Amino acid sequence: MKSGGTAESVDVKMAQSVGSAPTELGTEKISTLLKMYAIPGIIAQTAASLYNMVDSIYIGHIPGVGSDAISGLAVTFPLMNLSAAMGTLVGVGGMTLISVLLGQKNYDSAKKVLSNVFALNLIIGLVFSVVTLSFLDPILYFFGASERTIFYAREYMKIILIGNVVTHLYFGFNGLIRSSGHPKTAMGLTLFTVISNAILDPILIFGFELGIRGAAIATVVCQVAALAYTLVFFANKSRLLHFTKPLLQIDSRIAGQCFAIGVGPFLMNAASSLVAMMVNKQLAEYGSDMAIGAYGIVNRATTFFVMICFGFNQGLQPIAGYNYGARLYHRVKEVFIMTAKWEVLVTTVCFLVSMLIPRVVVGLFSNDPEMIDLASRGLRIMNLCVAFVGFNFVAGNLFQCLGMVKTAIVLALSRQLICLLPFIYLLPLWFDVEGVWISFPIADLISTILAAIFIIRLMRKFDRLKDGEDSSILGSAIK
Repeated sequence: MKSGGTAESVDVKMAQSVGSAPTELGTEKISTLLKMYAIPGIIAQTAASLYNMVDSIYIGHIPGVGSDAISGLAVTFPLMNLSAAMGTLVGVGGMTLISVLLGQKNYDSAKKVLSNVFALNLIIGLVFSVVTLSFLDPILYFFGASERTIFYAREYMKIILIGNVVTHLYFGFNGLIRSSGHPKTAMGLTLFTVISNAILDPILIFGFELGIRGAAIATVVCQVAALAYTLVFFANKSRLLHFTKPLLQIDSRIAGQCFAIGVGPFLMNAASSLVAMMVNKQLAEYGSDMAIGAYGIVNRATTFFVMICFGFNQGLQPIAGYNYGARLYHRVKEVFIMTAKWEVLVTTVCFLVSMLIPRVVVGLFSNDPEMIDLASRGLRIMNLCVAFVGFNFVAGNLFQCLGMVKTAIVLALSRQLICLLPFIYLLPLWFDVEGVWISFPIADLISTILAAIFIIRLMRKFDRLKDGEDSSILGSAIK
């Protein structure tokens, strides 16, 4: 095994041999790159949204228990968001670091990040599963479960938590595949999990009469298969980015950078967990279990459009990260503006669908007339200002993928905690259940204004920089 400068030259030759994906991020037209990276991301994220929607649709139509089961599933959302938060703490930081390191042609460090992401996800996933399984019932009651819904929530989450390590590793590595210049492979893996889950769900739920447990089993089995392929992918030493020994050794500096960059999306997901818990509690106090189920349906339906925005964000992430690392600031600005236009268009479509055909959307998840009435009204009110949210998403993502931690944290918390939680607590005092739904458009509007202020300041700083100049004035966390 050669070392030192020779090792770096070997990596450069390897980069040339595996294709131009990393270097083209700094030379190809932004519109072409965004299509190349965003379309697979959109397909993958839309598929991931359908992945969750399929579970809800099948569960909502289980004979005799559909409404209670879907309300039980809604109770699990805070815990699922908390699990996702733990995953993003490592995964998003790893993706950002690898994108920037590839832009700097620092291939050895990129491979070290890959190994650290594996070890950190393994440890965090195991600890989270052990702790939550040990106190599952109290946690679910705390998140809004009742005597009618606790059985369904418990049965679903026991299986999901047993497979939690697989989930963390799969989603973390799927993002790294995309960041290393293979967006189509990442998309293909996501499509595989969605299609296989859609096939397994009815077989296990109805054919084997496993009910809500069947949906959870199908989810874990599909992710195990996808993770197996992912591990083989990164074990291939002919690839530019691959596993190196020691695989389970943690570098404190890399771990610290991953956590520093990932703390923004971690807090955003943790805030989502807190918001979902608060919504469930307020709906239970001022409404019923049926109202909690209605929120679950509204959340799933809206998430479909949100995930399309996240697909665009995935396309932006390697492009912005690479060009920021290469000090091509005009390209970072260009990809942000282009992505923002598309995301606002997507959330505008979400607004129109919510206003014009809410009952059609809700009817996919339930055939219970009371549930349809509650969820349809909730969908209309909750998404009154959703058209603005696309800008909010892309703004937060830009700061995140440039490693600007403090601003990313502020934007991550603004919509969920600073704006939304107080309204969720206060408005029901005057408007009952309606107050919960009204809280969302108010928070969307305020947080978007805040995001616009930060973005305008950043764009002005980019305008003062010439390509190739030191970016330290921007306050990046990436060293």
